Amino acid sequence: MPSNSVIVRFAALDAPALMLVYGLLRLIDGLDSARDPGDLAWIAGHLAFFAAMVLFGVLAVGLRRIAPPGAGPVATVAAAMTLSGVAAFLWVIAGDLSPAFRAAAPLPEPLQVAGPLLFALGMLTLLGLMVAARRAPAWSPLMFGAGIVALTLDVDNLPLAALILLAALAPLARPDRRRAGLTRRYV
Repeated sequence: MPSNSVIVRFAALDAPALMLVYGLLRLIDGLDSARDPGDLAWIAGHLAFFAAMVLFGVLAVGLRRIAPPGAGPVATVAAAMTLSGVAAFLWVIAGDLSPAFRAAAPLPEPLQVAGPLLFALGMLTLLGLMVAARRAPAWSPLMFGAGIVALTLDVDNLPLAALILLAALAPLARPDRRRAGLTRRYV
């Protein structure tokens, strides 16, 4: 079984990369001025977004496991918040992919609003803990927040937001320098 650091490194790059794929496919699907749920680009994009959100959940659990000593309770709450947000996203995406699912089990409106907020706050907290542990630079949570803001302002900003999230999470994909005997840390 891969170590937590390997899981974090994988998810930190692949989650925003899949989000970028979704954003680009969304743009391709909209070239004809209509976003059609039957189009291949629409379906593939939603599947990429679903996978991205699963990987964001994996990332949250991995970050929880490598949280600094003494930060366990905060990291646990932050991971739970992130996972709650991920679950809300997955529910909505599943409903988009399956109208029968959406009709049978629609996500209540308050959860549609709370989900993205919980996701963002949970991830920002986890990234803040990584900064405190010197496993990420101070700008990482700031960049993540900027990506969320870009997405919140306009969903058509999705490719840009995904690139910002990729930049924010890229430092987590670097090998653990302490284990390799290197001493450089983020300040």
